[in-house]
Amino acid sequence: MNYKVIDKDTYYRKGVFKHFTQDCKCSTSMTARIDVTVLVKYSKMTNTKLYVNFLYILTKVLNSRDDYKMGYLWQSEELICYDVINPTQYVFHEDTETCTPVYTKYYDNYEKFYKEAVKDIEDAKTTREYGLDAGNHPNWFDASYISWLSYDSLNVELPDGYLYFLPIINWGKYREENGKLMMPVSVRLNHAIAD
Repeated sequence: MNYKVIDKDTYYRKGVFKHFTQDCKCSTSMTARIDVTVLVKYSKMTNTKLYVNFLYILTKVLNSRDDYKMGYLWQSEELICYDVINPTQYVFHEDTETCTPVYTKYYDNYEKFYKEAVKDIEDAKTTREYGLDAGNHPNWFDASYISWLSYDSLNVELPDGYLYFLPIINWGKYREENGKLMMPVSVRLNHAIAD
């Protein structure tokens, strides 16, 4: 895990960062429906998992911009930007109605990411341990799929002033709307580092 320390005095969002970490401590959460018609067709045509295909695209997009790869080191009060962030996804166990976190390393190469993600998911299905290990995975963002529900809004709350900067992404079941397959995607970001 590599990162660079951001100089808060020269940070391009200096004023915004100060305001939303001191005066108005808040995050933003937004839900939008996105068109996944082509992705669903691709997944069916290639006999691949829509969930993993979307996870790859999501992770690639989040790694394309520094604003989504930010972190905060409490001990030194440093704002940092990770070189790469990886998804923490979840396997839902119907028998216990619990989840197991799944740590999947991001690879820019789609085939390698897909293969590793599927393996990680299959391994997680064999346990009922919660096993969240954020201390050893600081550059991992939360990615949750609610496969049984197509929703219109979702809000993820963290306590005011909590300087958690990595994205929290949720998505649900797609549904047909006007001939397109639309999937709800919710994004939670700390307002200090991203709009």
